[in-house]
Amino acid sequence: MNAVTLTATPALAPLLARGALCSPFKRPAPDAAVPRTRLLLPGVRVDLARLAAYERVCGFPTGEPDLPVTYPHVLGFPLAMRLMSGRDFPLPLLGLVHTSIEIVSRGALPADGEYELTAFVAGLAPHRRGTEATVVTGLRLGGDAVWESRSTYLARHRTDAGPDAAVAERGGGGGGGGPLPVTAEWSIAEDVGRRYGAVSGDRNPIHLHPFTARLFGFPRAIAHGMWTVARCLAAHGTGGPALVRAGFRAPVLLPGTVSYGTDGDGRFELRNRDGRLHLSGEVRPR
Repeated sequence: MNAVTLTATPALAPLLARGALCSPFKRPAPDAAVPRTRLLLPGVRVDLARLAAYERVCGFPTGEPDLPVTYPHVLGFPLAMRLMSGRDFPLPLLGLVHTSIEIVSRGALPADGEYELTAFVAGLAPHRRGTEATVVTGLRLGGDAVWESRSTYLARHRTDAGPDAAVAERGGGGGGGGPLPVTAEWSIAEDVGRRYGAVSGDRNPIHLHPFTARLFGFPRAIAHGMWTVARCLAAHGTGGPALVRAGFRAPVLLPGTVSYGTDGDGRFELRNRDGRLHLSGEVRPR
């Protein structure tokens, strides 16, 4: 794998434009070649005003000394976008759906720290609804690996693969058995996708407006998967080294109402009023 050191955070707007222009020419397949590039960005510092805006959108308390466990995903998003918007990335960027994430936090993540970010594409896998890519993002502080995530992104396309071609319930600690005890009900505003997109940089059109979401087969805009897991972790509470897994089972349509459930021992989930599972996950101390 070739290492490429960046001197600045990639600008998202040109990457989104490049990804949009390239998308119609992509022909996704699980056996396609993936970029063999590992991006590295040293000297990363957190914009505290942007961090506070993120915390407010997701429900985290503001002004804490450490980053929320999900915030490094935002820091690493421009690097992931640079990889996924490239001509050598085989999946179309437009319409990609985040299907799961696994996070390992190995230590404190001080908001005033100086970090080194890395990102690379680990590979592709068949999915019953198309092809998934796994993107790995890492964070180092003072030479120590303090945080890592593995995200899967689905490009939906016609496939002859059966249900056994992929793990349909990838990630997460819930989803088995009955619903978890409900501890809160949240009414999610229609503009959550735009608000989260503004603080995260993820302006995928499926999250922004009903019209743009319908272009990709959704009846209305859908919430970002990372907003839903961050909202759950804000309610659950995290601190110190932890392992987080979450699987995004069904889109949360905007606006909407969801029930947050937890077993009090690390497992959590979101369901709609009819009991349909949107997200299941778990957080475990390390």
